[in-house]
Amino acid sequence: MPSAVNHGEEDMTTEASNNVVLPDDTSLLAFYRDMNVPERRTFWACATGWALDGMDFMIYPLVVGTIIAMWHVDAGMAGLAGTTTLLASAIGGWIAGYMCDRIGRVLTLQITIIWFAVFSLVCAFVQNFEQLLIARTVLGLGFGGEWAAGAVLIGETIRPQYRGRAVGSVQSGWAVGWGIAVLTQALLFSYMPPEQAWRWMFAVGVVPALLVFYLRRYVEEPAVAVETRARQKATGDRPAIWEIFSGPMLKTTILASLVTTGCQGGYYAVTFWVPRFLTTERHLSIVSSTGYLAALIIGSFVGYLVGAWLADRIGRRNLFLIFSLGAIALVLLYTQVEFTNQVLWLLGFPLGFFASGYFSGMGAFLTELYPTRLRGSGQGFCYNFGRGIGALFPFLVGHLSETTTLANAIAIFAVGAYVLFFAAAYALPETRGRVLTAGA
Repeated sequence: MPSAVNHGEEDMTTEASNNVVLPDDTSLLAFYRDMNVPERRTFWACATGWALDGMDFMIYPLVVGTIIAMWHVDAGMAGLAGTTTLLASAIGGWIAGYMCDRIGRVLTLQITIIWFAVFSLVCAFVQNFEQLLIARTVLGLGFGGEWAAGAVLIGETIRPQYRGRAVGSVQSGWAVGWGIAVLTQALLFSYMPPEQAWRWMFAVGVVPALLVFYLRRYVEEPAVAVETRARQKATGDRPAIWEIFSGPMLKTTILASLVTTGCQGGYYAVTFWVPRFLTTERHLSIVSSTGYLAALIIGSFVGYLVGAWLADRIGRRNLFLIFSLGAIALVLLYTQVEFTNQVLWLLGFPLGFFASGYFSGMGAFLTELYPTRLRGSGQGFCYNFGRGIGALFPFLVGHLSETTTLANAIAIFAVGAYVLFFAAAYALPETRGRVLTAGA
């Protein structure tokens, strides 16, 4: 497999002093047209993994209303199951990131996919809320690990001038998975009683395990990672799990963790509770709310693609700043202004666009912040630290909604998170086009 560093040099504009490669062709699909076969296989494997990851995670928010009614769980406790899933994913992501640096990106990705697929199936057979809480928490370990391994894998495989668009396009798979979950919900709840439908929703979550067969056969380890681990084996200089907190890496790790906390806290505050907001405060049925969620999901998908293009066009940092401000404005409009349901449906598209599109730059950004020997650990920790703190938001929104409206609770925590996202992103450098080498 060609190195992500030296492949396609005839298309590059290089700033040698900064080891940066900028794109000549800034069109969205330029990266895909120029891919070789191993790169395309990795691209589709990671995109599918993200889609199935998104599908598995969004199943619980879609059935949380049924869980509340069936087992008489209050909103705070129902949100706690979402929170513990995300907290566990933070731990799983850090562990998986470290495993990436020790045993390889592809093998780690296989392990994490099997993990969260199996425990999604376990969720289908639980007999009470306490069992579901445990099963979702354990599932979170694989859920967080899958993102960490997949993001490093695709980030190292794709050449620097295309990295933002490629990784961002892979991220759009989350919206596809979310859409699959919503369609599955609409189908199952139309033909089954809710007491059975929610179990089948979780059973569908075992499907990701099939992706492992493709990974084992077709996806290769990035050359830069293979070379780095070979050097470490020869010299005995293995990275320590705490190394990302030492020396000049400490500041990077702190700021990057705050960026991911803000972006994910805002996202989860919105997406976890919007289905419940539509059925309670907007008085829509589960089936009739599907169209509103579809507008949100389509906006999210378009946001991912536009964000992927902008990540290479204007840079990762500018993408974060613009989209965090847009997300603040749309959250306030969606939750605080008394629009008709028809207008609310229209607002779903721009809300999904701004509340999701910035993720397209996140994988490439974190990949470029760390040297190869620490990339898995650094990327896995920072993203999943943000996920862990952001995990508190579903619980806090649910808890606050017991003393105010759900709309107010969503707005308070989402806006606060996006303000943090903006401030931390402003404090970090631009990383667009950085070349990844085995020696750095």
